[in-house]
Amino acid sequence: MRREIESAASDLERAQKTYWDGDYKWATIQLYYSMFHSARALLYSRNLREHSHFCLVAAIRALFVETHQLSNSMLDGFKEAKSLREDADYYGRWSMKGCQGLLETAHEFLERAKKLVAKTN
Repeated sequence: MRREIESAASDLERAQKTYWDGDYKWATIQLYYSMFHSARALLYSRNLREHSHFCLVAAIRALFVETHQLSNSMLDGFKEAKSLREDADYYGRWSMKGCQGLLETAHEFLERAKKLVAKTN
């Protein structure tokens, strides 16, 4: 879990620098992976592992949103990050505005994941 939180924080820090350098495509990808590692840390706190990005979203919904430990908006932000990352990676579509919105979302997701993981230790 600790390693996943560290990866999430590192990806977020690098994404912020990449964003300020004007590389919105790469920052979007990094922001998604920050959230991905935060989500994995949450799953690992339950002694579970994901089998795909889709399954990770479903597991977060079932284990943390439906139990009111994460808000629906937090899950929506994670799903949006996944979609924006896929658009950037596979279709060459990205924007400063989309990336900008993910900066705050990824930060909030990481902070909430840290708190939830700390509760299980």
